Amino acid sequence: MDVTDTLLTLAADRFSRDRSKLRPEDDFFEALEIDSVDAMTLLTAVEEKFGVEIPDYEVQDVRTFSALAAVIGRRI
Repeated sequence: MDVTDTLLTLAADRFSRDRSKLRPEDDFFEALEIDSVDAMTLLTAVEEKFGVEIPDYEVQDVRTFSALAAVIGRRI
């Protein structure tokens, strides 16, 4: 399973965005047009999809899909 690709697809589906326009280096707040509450919703979906628990402190400064994928990768 490619963590980054799965993450991008999950984010696109959850926030009704065109998957082909999302890139790993994108700031997901900007690319998805979301706020911090939406980001927490995304994190919950990520935890469910990948079967992991990610503490808030590990993602507090994470803003790109690739950085989030790296955090996920360390947990799976």
